[in-house]
Amino acid sequence: MPLDDAAQVVSELASNAVLHGRVPGRDFRLRLVLDPGASLRIEVSDARGDRIPHIPNPAVTDGESGRGLLLVAAYADRWGVDEAPAGCKTVWAELTYAGRRS
Repeated sequence: MPLDDAAQVVSELASNAVLHGRVPGRDFRLRLVLDPGASLRIEVSDARGDRIPHIPNPAVTDGESGRGLLLVAAYADRWGVDEAPAGCKTVWAELTYAGRRS
């Protein structure tokens, strides 16, 4: 199963959790769920359920940051945000591997 795309998605979601979802004294959680030969679901949960991520308008984003979710959307077949217990959120992405190259 190719892992380069998955590594990029994990990196972006984990970075976002550290930069935008951090609450002092609380870390983020990474969960990987593999359906062998079919798909990989990547989930990153953090403590800032009040900060829901969205894809910025690329025409408006001219800073050095803010494009991570554009990369996630490009690599993943699906992605989204779910509420998690205790005011947290889980940002997830799914990558399917039928016909995908490494």
